[in-house]
Amino acid sequence: MNAAALLEALRAALGAGQVLHEGDLTAYELDWRKRWRGKALAVVRPGSTAEVAEVVRLCAAHGASIVPQGGNTGLVGGGVPDTSGTQVVLSLSRMNRVRAVDAANLTITVEAGCVLQALQQHAAEAGLLFPLSLAAEGSATIGGNLATNAGGTQVLRYGNARELCLGLEVVTAQGEVWHGLAGLRKDNTGYDLRDLFIGSEGTLGIITAATLKLYPRPAATVTALASCDSLAQCVALLGRAQARLGSGLTGFEVMGRFALDLVRQHFPQLPQALAPAPWTVLLEHADAEGEQQARLRFESLLEAALEAGVINDAVVAESLAQSATLWQLRESIPMAQSEEGLNVKHDIALAVSDIPAFCERTDAALQASFPGVRLVNFGHLGDGNLHYNVQAPAGTPPDAFLAQHEAAINHLVYDAVAAFGGSFSAEHGIGALKRDELAERKSAVALGLMRAIKQALDPQNRLNPGRVL
Repeated sequence: MNAAALLEALRAALGAGQVLHEGDLTAYELDWRKRWRGKALAVVRPGSTAEVAEVVRLCAAHGASIVPQGGNTGLVGGGVPDTSGTQVVLSLSRMNRVRAVDAANLTITVEAGCVLQALQQHAAEAGLLFPLSLAAEGSATIGGNLATNAGGTQVLRYGNARELCLGLEVVTAQGEVWHGLAGLRKDNTGYDLRDLFIGSEGTLGIITAATLKLYPRPAATVTALASCDSLAQCVALLGRAQARLGSGLTGFEVMGRFALDLVRQHFPQLPQALAPAPWTVLLEHADAEGEQQARLRFESLLEAALEAGVINDAVVAESLAQSATLWQLRESIPMAQSEEGLNVKHDIALAVSDIPAFCERTDAALQASFPGVRLVNFGHLGDGNLHYNVQAPAGTPPDAFLAQHEAAINHLVYDAVAAFGGSFSAEHGIGALKRDELAERKSAVALGLMRAIKQALDPQNRLNPGRVL
């Protein structure tokens, strides 16, 4: 590869100011967890789909591989370059426009670099709702959300990013453009190319725009916290909430005692409305009929659960501000973990009915093998997705603990997940972090099909090589 010739061609195509080659590129070369640091040949910032296609063609002609990047908030090392200094990071940050809002069709079409929070705001300004919600929504982009099939806190009601997408615009590995943005809810005209690119982590094509589903805004949203003695009680509360609220149950998050203890320790300014308990559940109920009706229905659910001994205590937010405070407790857990030090992160999925038994057995196995480890267990119980993280024992340097035990902890946890028929990657993707795990745990038939798709769409392995496969 003639790097100088490629850089000259990229500058000619995009303008010198949009091709970053020298200076501090840490924002593009270091991942959010600060565990993966690469070295890019250059960072390019195209401003249109045509420019993305031209970058792809130029990189193909010069033999360079491309790493697509959105908000760089990923957790599996999938959006930063390797250490070779030969890869081109293609940042979609300039492609952040809202192309169209179709209120009658309940759709919005946006470019891939549109920040999730900005997308939510555009929908709200149209009197509608885009329900995808993540802790990183202030910097995560919709292209990255789709490339990883992001989940978040409202999957229980609205599904993952895949379920919220009706169409895509994609630049292929050959620099061609697939225009698939039609906002149709029914289109059986061959293979579903949209779903092929969603969740592919930039290895099959570069998503440049998407047409997404919108929903009517609920007339009222009510939030509550409830405390439980066991995960079995949390699951019982979930069943009661689903039976009582139906599709009005939009959030059901579980938080273990130590997870909230970390928040108390590192963010003491955040009020915690309930006393410490083995498990705390955050519930959210959205209602089309109005706040009074929503609150009555929610309170009756919690009162019945209290009388039945399913919960020990509960508090219902009295205002939007109080609701935001309750959610802030949940969203502060990852930041509190980061303050505590590096930890072994797990993003697992299980049948909801299996979660109590899984945690009981795996907690015990971890304590037996690694005495003193602290379990930061929290996540989206409503859809069976736990962030089952392992913090070093108190007083043990986190870096040293990870270096010595991370592989063994992963092996123990993932074996337990497999024994329950679960998944070791629920919503964060595979990236580089879990690539070898996928090779070991995915069936040979599935891996063969995946490799065949990669070979067909990207035969030169130019798009995000070394990720997923």
